[in-house]
Amino acid sequence: MKTGIIKLKLYVFSDIHDNIWALDRALKLVNPENSFLLFLGDFCSPFTLSQLAKGFSGPIHIIWGNNDGDKWLLTQQASTFSHVHIQGEMAELSLGPLRIRASHYPEIARKFAEVDGVDLVCYGHDHLLHDSVLENGIILLNPGEIMGRFGRSTFVEVDVNTLDRTVIEI
Repeated sequence: MKTGIIKLKLYVFSDIHDNIWALDRALKLVNPENSFLLFLGDFCSPFTLSQLAKGFSGPIHIIWGNNDGDKWLLTQQASTFSHVHIQGEMAELSLGPLRIRASHYPEIARKFAEVDGVDLVCYGHDHLLHDSVLENGIILLNPGEIMGRFGRSTFVEVDVNTLDRTVIEI
């Protein structure tokens, strides 16, 4: 019998802004088996959250963005899916061996990355793909935008065990 490490994946999405067509294309590029999805805010409408939850069966962790206006209805939608977990404005998560801090805002994420204790800090908001390893070894990551407002629709796949990151263009 073969034994080994289960390949765990984390998909990092941000800034859908109700572009359900781009979201549909993105969801076709992910595999929910042994995977998590971290959404960094700006669904805009509750129907977009529902589409994400129906299209990804693995655990989904949600951070609020500044364009998630109807949080009450978004929360109601999320409560109909047992695999969807709303973290609030910020989060600190452990997914397998991976320790993560997340916020929608770059300024908050940069502050999170100054404090040791995590491997990965994620943010969205500015729609700009960013991936760097800071002097303290923490990875600072913005997956870009699903929306495609600035021409590229992107998200990032993170190998939870190796921290290898792959930008996926929709």
